[in-house]
Amino acid sequence: MGGVSDQAPPRIPAELRADVETLWDYHDLHHELRPTDVGIGLGSHDLGVATCAGELYHQGMFPLIVFTGANAPTTVERFPRGEAVHYREEALRLGVPDRVVLVEAEARNTGENITLTRRLLEEREIEVRSVTLISRPYQQRRAYATCKKLWPEVDVVCASRRQPLDEYVESIGDVDRVINMLVGDTQRITLYAERGYAIRQEVPAAVSGAYRRLSEAGFTNRLIP
Repeated sequence: MGGVSDQAPPRIPAELRADVETLWDYHDLHHELRPTDVGIGLGSHDLGVATCAGELYHQGMFPLIVFTGANAPTTVERFPRGEAVHYREEALRLGVPDRVVLVEAEARNTGENITLTRRLLEEREIEVRSVTLISRPYQQRRAYATCKKLWPEVDVVCASRRQPLDEYVESIGDVDRVINMLVGDTQRITLYAERGYAIRQEVPAAVSGAYRRLSEAGFTNRLIP
């Protein structure tokens, strides 16, 4: 398994930086934000998702937030009460009114984030024509592809906290985790499309090369066999 020695602050080794930056930029869709009917915060290990959702709510980008997510092996220690529950608590701390926050606490993957959130909104008879998907920065592309497959009729905007790569790594505190997640999400762009979980998207040669080199360097913890 690839590894980077513990440092404070954590830093991406120089020999890996170009490939990590290539994947980082590929997964950020650089969408221009616009008002939508609901913001959907996708559960993960990154509390910045809740921060971003709160900031966008205060900017008037949507009138309602749904936080979705139970736990995964990568989040159970950080968010023992569940991803969506911790996200809600952070949003309330940031001044988001409790009445505009819904929690979907069962989803265990991105597909379930979408389908269970859609069901929750339908059960509450909330009409949705557009959504803002809020995720960690390198989940944007996969979240978009999944939503367009499972909820094709809605207009989708993707958003994340705007942070430089090094600042993001420092906020997470774990270089290995970030690189492993980037590599894993890159694999899923192609694999999930092949399995019918997401729409197909182009993977440029530079991205394929960066993915291959980082995988060969041992960053395989998040790869699906």
